Amino acid sequence: MSALDFETNVIEAPGFPEVSFGKSADGLVVALVGEHAFAMAPARDGRHFLVTGWRIRRPIAEWTRRDFYGHSGDLADENAFRVKVLENAEHQREKIALGRREERSTANTPWGQSQGATVYADGVVFHSTTGHGGFLLSPDRNRRIHHSIRVAGGAYEEDEAWAIVAFSFPHLFTAFERRAAEKTMKDSFPDAWEAITGNVLGPGESWKKDERTFFAEHRDDWIVISAIISQQQSGFTEVIATPGGKRGPGSEERRFLVPSGEYRVGRFGFVIDPERHAVYGGPSSFVSWQGKSA
Repeated sequence: MSALDFETNVIEAPGFPEVSFGKSADGLVVALVGEHAFAMAPARDGRHFLVTGWRIRRPIAEWTRRDFYGHSGDLADENAFRVKVLENAEHQREKIALGRREERSTANTPWGQSQGATVYADGVVFHSTTGHGGFLLSPDRNRRIHHSIRVAGGAYEEDEAWAIVAFSFPHLFTAFERRAAEKTMKDSFPDAWEAITGNVLGPGESWKKDERTFFAEHRDDWIVISAIISQQQSGFTEVIATPGGKRGPGSEERRFLVPSGEYRVGRFGFVIDPERHAVYGGPSSFVSWQGKSA
């Protein structure tokens, strides 16, 4: 029996918000946490990914794939789905306990006029805008941020810099948010994270450190900066590469042909093997190269 062989709409975890697991009308494994809906949607090659919905006003047994929209990452199996759902429930419970409050706001922010604010604590306010958002910290709060990651003016955008706020004031965030902030700090601000914690990040623990290592090791190699399926050479991908993957004025560019079955971009780019990938000087599929010679 699988970990999620259960009757529809069985309450799985007590408390608020309640957690219910079940099966949708079209056979998807689904769950409801308060007003947040989750489903395990099939992908290619037998894989699955997590999709989300909001305020579905019908019983679980009447839900369908069309009720879900957000893509929230891959799922290894049903147990992984269950873990994600229960993690979200715990996150919501902790948020309630933290007592954040929503306020109307029309404040001017670096990201545009605020359309609403969430007050985490005095001097720690998150603003939502039409296109972006982030935290605005009071001068006193901002002074408590470590100097190596402090943003002048106290504006911390929501993509990466929000993690600086959570890292600096962990008691204002849920365990789920703290884990996400820790990962973002390691990936995006590894030097500061190491200086503040006294720990050293190894290979695979920081995107930015791994990226630095990659480009340092391949600074003299040709790295692809653009690629297109060749219309002139069947079975090949035409690529443009520069030394060290550098871009911009002064960067030498060369074209190569790479067998399409071999062209797989890694985490930081595709490195040309001059013994396998021939310099190409023929007609180009790149508009910017059409009419040029190699």
